[in-house]
Amino acid sequence: MHAPPPVSSPHFSSFSHKMRKTNNKYLPLQIPSISAVLYFFLLLHQLTILTAGDSPSPLIGNITIDCGSTSAPTAEGGRIWTADTDSKFSLLDPTNASITSPAPKNPTSGDQVPYITARLSRSDFTYTLPVTPGPKFIRLYFYPASYVSFSSSTAFFSVKAGGFTLLSNFSAALYAQAHNFDTFVKEFSLNVEDGQMLNVTFSPTPSMTGAYAFINGLEIVSIPSNLLYNATGDPEIKFLDRSDLGSLGSNTALEVTYRINVGGGDVSPLKDNGMFRSWTADDEYLTIAKPSAILYNLTLHLKYGDLNNIARYGAPAEVYKTARSMGDNKSTNEKYNLTWTFQLDSNFTYLFRLHFCEFQSPITEIEDRVFWIYINNQTADSADVIKWSGGNGFPIFKDYGVAIEPQGNKKVQNVSVALHPRVALTLYSDAILNGIEIFKMSNIDNSLAGPNPDVNLTSAHTTETNGPTSSNSSNNGTKIGAVIGGTVSGLAILSLLLFLIGRRRRLGVKDRGNGAASWLGPFSISSTKTQSSSTLPADVCRRFSLSEIIDATNNFDNLFIIGVGGFGNVYKGLINNGASTVAIKRLNPGSEQGAHEFKTEIEMLSQLRHLHLVSLIGYCYEDNEMILVYDYMARGTLRDHLYKTDNPPLPWTQRLEICIGAARGLYYLHSGASNTIIHRDVKTTNILLDEKWVAKVSDFGLSKIGPNSMSKPHISTVVKGSFGYLDPEYFRLQRLTEKSDVYSFGVVLCEVISARPPVNRSTVDNPASLAEWARRSYRKGNFDEIVDPYLHGKILPDCLRKFAEVAVSCLHENGMDRPSMGDVVWGLEFALQLQETATKQGELQTGSYIDMESPLKGSSVADSSDDLFSSGSELVIGSRLSGMTLISSSDEQSFISNNSEQVMSGAVFSEIINPRAR
Repeated sequence: MHAPPPVSSPHFSSFSHKMRKTNNKYLPLQIPSISAVLYFFLLLHQLTILTAGDSPSPLIGNITIDCGSTSAPTAEGGRIWTADTDSKFSLLDPTNASITSPAPKNPTSGDQVPYITARLSRSDFTYTLPVTPGPKFIRLYFYPASYVSFSSSTAFFSVKAGGFTLLSNFSAALYAQAHNFDTFVKEFSLNVEDGQMLNVTFSPTPSMTGAYAFINGLEIVSIPSNLLYNATGDPEIKFLDRSDLGSLGSNTALEVTYRINVGGGDVSPLKDNGMFRSWTADDEYLTIAKPSAILYNLTLHLKYGDLNNIARYGAPAEVYKTARSMGDNKSTNEKYNLTWTFQLDSNFTYLFRLHFCEFQSPITEIEDRVFWIYINNQTADSADVIKWSGGNGFPIFKDYGVAIEPQGNKKVQNVSVALHPRVALTLYSDAILNGIEIFKMSNIDNSLAGPNPDVNLTSAHTTETNGPTSSNSSNNGTKIGAVIGGTVSGLAILSLLLFLIGRRRRLGVKDRGNGAASWLGPFSISSTKTQSSSTLPADVCRRFSLSEIIDATNNFDNLFIIGVGGFGNVYKGLINNGASTVAIKRLNPGSEQGAHEFKTEIEMLSQLRHLHLVSLIGYCYEDNEMILVYDYMARGTLRDHLYKTDNPPLPWTQRLEICIGAARGLYYLHSGASNTIIHRDVKTTNILLDEKWVAKVSDFGLSKIGPNSMSKPHISTVVKGSFGYLDPEYFRLQRLTEKSDVYSFGVVLCEVISARPPVNRSTVDNPASLAEWARRSYRKGNFDEIVDPYLHGKILPDCLRKFAEVAVSCLHENGMDRPSMGDVVWGLEFALQLQETATKQGELQTGSYIDMESPLKGSSVADSSDDLFSSGSELVIGSRLSGMTLISSSDEQSFISNNSEQVMSGAVFSEIINPRAR
């Protein structure tokens, strides 16, 4: 990447992200309802007053305006602010309604400038600023006090700039109270076109009586053209919901939501590298750090080259000279994620910028420290900072686009950034991060405006403490309000309880016979703020009404049924006026186990978001109906494409890609989520395929939160799962670990390569258990005997050897000897690389058969998993097939006898598409 040009140079680029639909850059100035002639003279009069005696203003790169001030105050550090009265900057106030006012008292936090004066108005007013073209930071400074004749509780307004809505119906008082601020800054970024003025317009909310707008300070700072907006047009942002890269162009505005100095302290604007940015310490946002370590090298001389030249503007040196790592305990690091959590508005796409710099002396080579990056519970990247930046001491940042989809009625969501060692590739099992920036991206309406925060009624009365009301009267009002509120609330709850008791009695035997009744209770739909509660999380996913479900399924029409399982029928449905196709699972009446799994599924899946996990859209609990609504998986289950099916057989590379996707989903459950989650029912009918053949793990009804103690690596629980997939160690000892999922996934791998069910009692020559057959064949060096005949001649021997090693290592009797899911992901990815490399080089020949005698002769399942995986690293990619025997092959699909026993256990919650239960 080349060095950025001077900040005053105009550079433009197009934003290739699909969310942008308009090129409308500038919003016309809003004109009050007066005649055009009158408006013209008022405007001319205002401009004459404000600019009399001044020549036209030259273009300016940086601007600081102390709104409401008549002097030019100097802030701490020597920064001079310009008064907005009688200044060179035009203030368009057509109705002359705006006033200036001093603050009722000085703020308690930080600098007094520009917070001690304000401009306020119950009509629109606009600052017109002659700035240089190019990208700019716009910072709005607020001190939401009660000014003379202006109560802070009625300050609701919008702010627009450069054709974008920055704030809408915004309450500075509610925002300050929710975040425990007395002053704060809202920071944005947008691009100013050549030849254009920058207009910043403040508009009171018209629907609210007495609403007004105010501002204490306004700052404009130029940004290097390549720092945020891509002047070259080359895609550099990795959007997690897309397979291709995107770029950020001049038709997008940003809001700075967080700027974090990881491992270090606060960095003031004066210590930033010329852009006056504020950086905050990460302590408040660090949610999982056991033990973690703070790193620093204050004498470090930062280096820049072609790979990282733009990083010299990315963050100040203080950010790159401090960092946080996981610690020096390898085994501990491999069992937790270093995690930060942030609250973000729903229904926006965000740009996550992560800053890195390796400065520890042992980390000098590629693959010294390799780790996974997870954002919003999705795998974002595999990080190797040395490889990215070019060496030790070289700063670098990486950008990721993350869409925060709506979840029920939640205004904001907790979004995490987590790091975990990539054990299979790294020398040191550790991770490192220096800084985090999070930017909200404008939506298709050119808006960045989010909702006002919710503030409870009692605390809302305290927003006037900056006004004339005394503290005593405020306290008395609060006490009276609390008494009245408590009395009313108590009566309401008592009435509701009596109503529900009466309704429950009317339901009689029918209600008592439903297993859900005792679990859900009378207050089953509520917030999840109290984690100990066993109630349904109504605020994390959509709650459908029964009428919506009936409409979606045409009153549960049998023609809409796409699957049947122990849980009940699965329907294909249409919601959102037919715009969205979904899968709807309906619980059979009287299913005790189904009621428990209904709750577990909602609690588990509503908190998880990952490309390879099926998405829970919502649920319905009404009139004793328990219904779950999921994304529709058009390709059905993995088993639908392996055996007992009319579907054509899957090519080998496609089978591998599906296995890798499912393994990534399980790996996320074990290591990427805030708590270890053990699925407990991994099988081919719980791996679903969407329209693009992306694998998604489903059915979390039996899932368990894993152990949270290093001293107890398992949880003791009754044995549940599916016959043929059940971990023998778990069955024998009733001790559940994530390695139980690994065993089940090993059976899945054997199913995929053999196109055979996990149990087949009709066979005579081979064991009924597919897992036992695979282990025995592998020990004898005859693994090819379990391979689907359709795949003969289509698998590279090295690829098959690696796949066999992965599958059989998962099937160890002793869980400690099985690989982690991270190791499984790596092994399968390596097998796919072997296959694709050989295919590109034309080494696979049609009509050839893989002789497994040579590749696997002498292998033993008794080998440790480490040995099995290390052997794969010695394979030579693209090696010639020396062990091939040419035969005439046919493309007939493997055939399984109709007498093969179908795996059934009577458990519920099996499939979303065409299931037949566990």
